[in-house]
Amino acid sequence: MHEQLFLPGFDAPPRPTDRLFFALIPAAEAAAAIVRQGRLLQEEFGIKSRLIGVDRAHVTLSHVGDYLELPQDVVTAAMNAAASVRAEPFDVTFERVLNFHGRPRNRPLVLVGGDGVAALTAFQRTLAKALQRAGIRSANSHYTPHVTLLYNKYNVPSRDIEPISWTVREFALVHSLLGRTRHVTLARWPLQP
Repeated sequence: MHEQLFLPGFDAPPRPTDRLFFALIPAAEAAAAIVRQGRLLQEEFGIKSRLIGVDRAHVTLSHVGDYLELPQDVVTAAMNAAASVRAEPFDVTFERVLNFHGRPRNRPLVLVGGDGVAALTAFQRTLAKALQRAGIRSANSHYTPHVTLLYNKYNVPSRDIEPISWTVREFALVHSLLGRTRHVTLARWPLQP
């Protein structure tokens, strides 16, 4: 992507400060296993990049938007859409590590799954349809369920890992304070058997 050039006398648009997204938050044991896997990879490959913390481990379901301030009308519409979603708890398993393509010095190192994320993919489609009905366009047209461990300049060889699994019993609407490495959970919705 090319950097936008601006004419003298015109300011660059301000950078967003707030992000809104739906996510699955791993169970405590799974979050600890995710961070442990990240540390093993850091040690093995000499990666100095900062690892995601246990408190920020998540699987993004749908990016709602980036904003200069969190718009309450969008938050309300997203919450109403989420409240309409009906689904049963399901299991997820992440069993492979790989790099996504990104900027050359900022490649996401992620955990992905095979058959172990099929129910997650189906749930994400259900949520995306509810968001569409509420007038919120989903940014995840080519959804690949993953957990980001860190951002790194090196490519780590793709390979299988000891599977990390948990039962998903709820999903959440998360407010990310951009550039401040902080997530605030605004609401959670339980999955009902």
